[in-house]
Amino acid sequence: MPPRWPRQPDRKDPEYRRLDDRMNFAIHVGIYLMINSGLWFVSGIKNVHWPWETGFTLSWLAIVLLHLLYIAAIADYSPKSDS
Repeated sequence: MPPRWPRQPDRKDPEYRRLDDRMNFAIHVGIYLMINSGLWFVSGIKNVHWPWETGFTLSWLAIVLLHLLYIAAIADYSPKSDS
């Protein structure tokens, strides 16, 4: 069941921003897992090792971890004033 928001969604709402950032992170992780597991699966089935696959996976993992660091520690979800 999809999440339901009890009021009109607005990026100025700190709770909505937090939920939106976490859902975007979950999508990022899902795409990372889908593409990299497919890449390594094909690599294993064909019994080949592409020279770029390890670097690609580790680089993208670093980006995912930076995304996690941002939403967990850096993002400011305090209420924004309209002034």
